[in-house]
Amino acid sequence: MAGLVLCEPTELYNILNQVTKLSRLTEPNYLCLLDVRSKREYDESHVITARRVKKRANEYLLPESVDLECVKYCVVYDNNTSTLEIALGGEDRDSTEDRRHELVPGAAVECGRALAHLTHHPICILKGGYERFSATYHFLRTQKIIWMPQVSISRGTLAQERDLQTDHIGNNSLYNELDAFQPYPVEIIPGKIYLGNFRQACDPKIQKDLKIKAHVNVSMETGPFFVDDSDKLLHIKIEDSLEANIFPFLRHLCHFLEIHLRLGSVILVFSTLGISRSCAAALAFLMHWKEQTLKRSFRLLNGGAFWLLLGARELRPCQGSKGTYSNSLDRDRRRGWRPVTANPVRPALVRPRAVPSHSTRRWRPAPRGGTAFA
Repeated sequence: MAGLVLCEPTELYNILNQVTKLSRLTEPNYLCLLDVRSKREYDESHVITARRVKKRANEYLLPESVDLECVKYCVVYDNNTSTLEIALGGEDRDSTEDRRHELVPGAAVECGRALAHLTHHPICILKGGYERFSATYHFLRTQKIIWMPQVSISRGTLAQERDLQTDHIGNNSLYNELDAFQPYPVEIIPGKIYLGNFRQACDPKIQKDLKIKAHVNVSMETGPFFVDDSDKLLHIKIEDSLEANIFPFLRHLCHFLEIHLRLGSVILVFSTLGISRSCAAALAFLMHWKEQTLKRSFRLLNGGAFWLLLGARELRPCQGSKGTYSNSLDRDRRRGWRPVTANPVRPALVRPRAVPSHSTRRWRPAPRGGTAFA
């Protein structure tokens, strides 16, 4: 039994928007998104690719085509569950034991517990449910056509045919949703910094939905947005090759991102495919912003606070033919180099004063505003 975990809306957003050559939603064992709300609510609107879970005689019935044992992500949501337990009953009771009996699971938690024994991975309960997710990512919800019977027949036969017709329409609707879906950039800092590819940077709908106000182009191509506005576009012209060196540009990059974060702008960092140069730029900014190592920044990108889930891309910034970008970041960090933002005109780097550490008898850089002595 894998158990249950809460899933933030930004986590589900990034899971939905994973891309290799095609959207990962086309993989049958990648994501199973289950909606436990009523049929009326599901028909009105639901998260894209979600399947409705039916309930009969207090038992949840999975769609026949779902095999949870092989699924990597199983996410369950209802209307507004925010915890793994929901408090019900009167609030005037003072006894702690009485209040403990007032805690009952929400619909999503109840369904998740019923399905937990079928999975190898923890079942994710969407925090805030459909209400919170659709309020933040309204462009990832969809509407479903409701089948209306036209022939008057007996009630029992009508119910059976309606269920069969609904299942058929539901399967076709799911395929139509997948065909029409265009992945969005992944979210690095929720609502502030996104990471994507050149196609996404040129899509007006994505710019509008995510409210993108600034671009960082880490490629040789030129996009249509903010071309004549240097305040909203930073173009780092660097080849996608083993000999390319991104490090001289990082000081200017960090200054540009910091300024727009202070202004409240939403920023899209992108490269041609969004899998190498732009990832290295995002890693470098996290290292500078949080003043931390490459390993910790990469951990934040892959999972945790910023939850960058890149699917097949998640290891490519540090491995493969384009590993020189992140390797150079790690090497320069170990040598004590750090980007500074005092003067945005010249993209130079300043090396901090190094002093000996008496505890290790090795040289290490002095921290900002302090001494290197233990």
